Amino acid sequence: MLNVYLSGEIHTDWREQIISGCGEGAFKFTSAITDHEASDAAGDVLGKENNGFWRDHKSAKVNAMRTKNLIEQCDIAIIRFGDKYKQWNAAFDAGYCAALGTPYITLHSEDIIHPLKEVDAAAHAWATSPQQVVELLNYIAGDL
Repeated sequence: MLNVYLSGEIHTDWREQIISGCGEGAFKFTSAITDHEASDAAGDVLGKENNGFWRDHKSAKVNAMRTKNLIEQCDIAIIRFGDKYKQWNAAFDAGYCAALGTPYITLHSEDIIHPLKEVDAAAHAWATSPQQVVELLNYIAGDL
């Protein structure tokens, strides 16, 4: 079973397209929390903050523990960069994968090739659609 971590943009259904396209059996999919409010509130259990910086700081640390563990456990990561928002967290995840030697595939449109040139240079593949990712994953999984 191939453990695939899905990182990045949370405003479209790209994760669902990949998961449904790959079917069942050969893959285990994990992801960061994709509910924006839940992610922002991850540190609230540690106490209420009146200052937004400290609330974000706590939640970022809690989310980082989850992300760190999931990336370290994955066999391959898919890093999605959307067109509407800057996904600094996705770039960070790609860098962490590169540092660990964990293979990753970037998923983004052609119009952001230039700002992602270093991220793409370390990637094992660059895809422009979830369907391409599905085809790559099915090929990589082979007869698992």
